Formats: sequence, structure tokens, C-alpha cells
Amino acid sequence: MICLEGPSPARSSARSTEVEATPACYRPCAFYVKWAWSDWESEQAMALRRAVFCSEQGIFLGDDRDAIDAQAQLLVAVSVLGGAPDAVVGTVRIHQAASGLWWGSRLAVHPCFRHFGHIGSTLIRLAVGSAHARGCRSFLAHVQRQNVPLFERLHWNRLHPVIVHGRAHCLMQADLASYPPCADPYAGFVACAAEARR
Repeated sequence: MICLEGPSPARSSARSTEVEATPACYRPCAFYVKWAWSDWESEQAMALRRAVFCSEQGIFLGDDRDAIDAQAQLLVAVSVLGGAPDAVVGTVRIHQAASGLWWGSRLAVHPCFRHFGHIGSTLIRLAVGSAHARGCRSFLAHVQRQNVPLFERLHWNRLHPVIVHGRAHCLMQADLASYPPCADPYAGFVACAAEARR
């Protein structure tokens, strides 16, 4: 581990289930991006969503959970320190709204990890790829306006602007041809932390 400042945001992945609102920045060696399966992954993902959508962005008061969470599949990006999972630093959820129609929502990456490792784009890649493997024929998302360029670089098409939770969004659709099916989303992908983005 290369400490940038202060202690790790999660003392132990097996014991800590709450991500601090402003954990210190550190640089892990890699990230596992996969479907969540353990309780601590799900709990930390929900804590991260609260930190981003409630505390940081002020879109929701107290909690961002809704009825979709009951049917959605949660994806996580887990930092790796010394070869072991450490903390959830990114998350997104996907769900099938109708036969062949899938949606992605609640994409969140911890502020300390938004500029290296390609966490957001790898979460998107797994979200669409895993849905594609399960019969997805159309994958949609309401994307916050400031994030539209990222999605366009990842082969998403703008459909039309929309207001969601009082904020400007764009309804966008993934180009499924750019997202090969991922049949084993619990294994997912490994994102290397060495490649920094500016």
C-alpha cells in the first residue's frame, strides 16, 4: 500500500461495513470489479451511495434506496491491498425492467478514486456486459449531464434530455456491439490502479 495521507478507509473488509464519509486517500494495487455477493460488499456499496448521492451531491435526504433495489443486482469495485480485498470504492446497480430491457443506475465512485484505475468505466463495462449475457437487447441509463461525455466515449448514444430528481440528465443507450457478453460476472474484471487519469 502507498499511503497518500492518513489511514485506510476500511480497517478490515470483513469487519468494516460502513465507508467513512471522507476517508483518507490511498493507492491500492488493483480493483476487483464484479457482482457483489457478500454482506460487507453490499453494505459498503450502500454506504458509498449515501456518501455520494446524499452527502456530496445532496440529491437525496438520508438514504438513496428505492423500490428498484429489491430487484437490482449490485456491482462493486473493491480495492485490493496486499492481494486481499479491502474496501468498496465504486458501485452501480442493474435491473431488468422488461424482457430484454435493462437499466443501470446509481453509479458512484469514491472521490479519492475517480482519477485512476478507470473504475467508473470498468463498472459500466461489466454492467452492460453481464446484462448482455443475460439476454439484454437494450441497455439504458439516466446519465447526469456532466457525465455524458464519459458515456459517449464508452459507446453510448444520447436519446434525449430529462430531469431526474430535480437534476439535468440525459437518457442514454449503450451500443451493445461494444460490450461483449460477460458470462461470469462474479469473477468480473480486474482494473489496474497503475494507470492514472488526468
